[in-house]
Amino acid sequence: MDSPAKRAARAAAILVGGIAAAKLLIHLYAGRHYGYFVDELYYLACSDHLDWGYVDQPPLIALITKGVRLTLGDSLPAIRFLPAVAGATMVWLAGLLARELGGGRFAQALAALCALFAPGLLALDGFLSMNAFEPLIWTACAWLLVRIVNTGDQKLWIWVGMLAGLGLENKHSMLIFGAAMVLGVLLTGERRRFREPWIWIAGAIAPVLFLPNLIWNIRHHFPFLELQANIRRSGRNVDLGAIAFFGQEILAMSPFALPVWLGGLWFFFSGKGKAHRALGWAWLFTAAVIAILNPRVYYLFPAFAILFAAGGVQFETWVQRPALRFAYAGLIAVTGAILAPFSIPLLPVETYIRYAKALHMQQPAIENHQLGPLPQIFADQFGWEEMAATVARVYNNLPPEVRAQTAIFGQNYGQAGAIDLFGPKYGLPRAISGHQNYFFWGPRDYTGESMIILDDRPERLAQLSDHFEKVARVEHPYSMPYQHFDVFYCRGLRGSLQELWPQIKKWN
Repeated sequence: MDSPAKRAARAAAILVGGIAAAKLLIHLYAGRHYGYFVDELYYLACSDHLDWGYVDQPPLIALITKGVRLTLGDSLPAIRFLPAVAGATMVWLAGLLARELGGGRFAQALAALCALFAPGLLALDGFLSMNAFEPLIWTACAWLLVRIVNTGDQKLWIWVGMLAGLGLENKHSMLIFGAAMVLGVLLTGERRRFREPWIWIAGAIAPVLFLPNLIWNIRHHFPFLELQANIRRSGRNVDLGAIAFFGQEILAMSPFALPVWLGGLWFFFSGKGKAHRALGWAWLFTAAVIAILNPRVYYLFPAFAILFAAGGVQFETWVQRPALRFAYAGLIAVTGAILAPFSIPLLPVETYIRYAKALHMQQPAIENHQLGPLPQIFADQFGWEEMAATVARVYNNLPPEVRAQTAIFGQNYGQAGAIDLFGPKYGLPRAISGHQNYFFWGPRDYTGESMIILDDRPERLAQLSDHFEKVARVEHPYSMPYQHFDVFYCRGLRGSLQELWPQIKKWN
């Protein structure tokens, strides 16, 4: 017969596995609704141009997207399947990390519940993006570090190095967390690990894995840095001070989970978590760097599963009465369920609008754009196919001999990506654009003699072409207002499109 300890461990594993399965099912349900998110259109386009880097991201997301398209297709449920799996695995790993930190069934379940119902993490895992995989990678690195401390198995550093290298090929912010882990080790007794070869081997593996993207950036003069500088100058992102930034983090992780992740920080710097203090320092360093850089608030989201795990262990010590434990876990679940429709498309659009008005709540804005009836993360999932259909009516009304030389120019990767995804259905060629990596893909063989241009200023078109006319209007009641625009047909571009292309670059 199994011992009581083994039965308790099995019960905890089943409970955490059930919470992770619930996360997966929630995303599989929600991921079928609304439409393609603007960034998903871009990743789909990137998957048709596999390379070692892109203006705004490393290559892994394009490779993942390509693999999904080859195996599952490019439907909404298909491309959102792996983000859902990554999110569910992150929830499971949060519970596993709590167990590794010494937590029992309640600690593991509370960590998993907080990771499941954090609105920010729900949003990240709700669509295809490198942001969906980053929390899993960071949490896995933390779990490996705890295993190294607990077991003394130094060979696990090799897996840390491999994950860090993979993380760098996923998103450059892995560099912040990787440096934070190194700093955390140096600031604690774990610095003795530097006397052994394994941590140095890990430190060599990560740069080697990252090297292809680094070489790509060097060859292209670091476009990512130019892009970030342009974004800062444009004032596109909502500017947050330190207090406002962490206020948004509290909301994004659910206000009722605040005691848990603060308890997690306490755990790492108290006697019980002293052996794993390196993770506490790593979290603080990561949070400080990200707050100083003042990017979008979701850059810190991947670090919270670590604190949920540690906080679950601390709460298990603080709260002994089963009734109070059950009540608090229930509070996290109920409030999480109430907030979930603000993160992922669980409700029909009109129902969501009424729901948001009834609760007097809305998603915090991350960019300084005018909004319509929906927050940006939802609004950017509407209007794309309708836009492609509108352009197709213009294109298909042209004489056949003119169509063959007509370029379709989009002002941003959403417009161009929508043409590329939906266009074949309507007989459209692939789009061209100067936005982000579309600039590197160039104008192909188009001369500019005949162009359909989406969303431009008439006075600019008058300077660039011999003749232009407004031929259509693109609008959708739920899309972002800046995606309501006129469509123009232009003839006789003054100068070759190949010659003008360097001026068309738009990295913002």
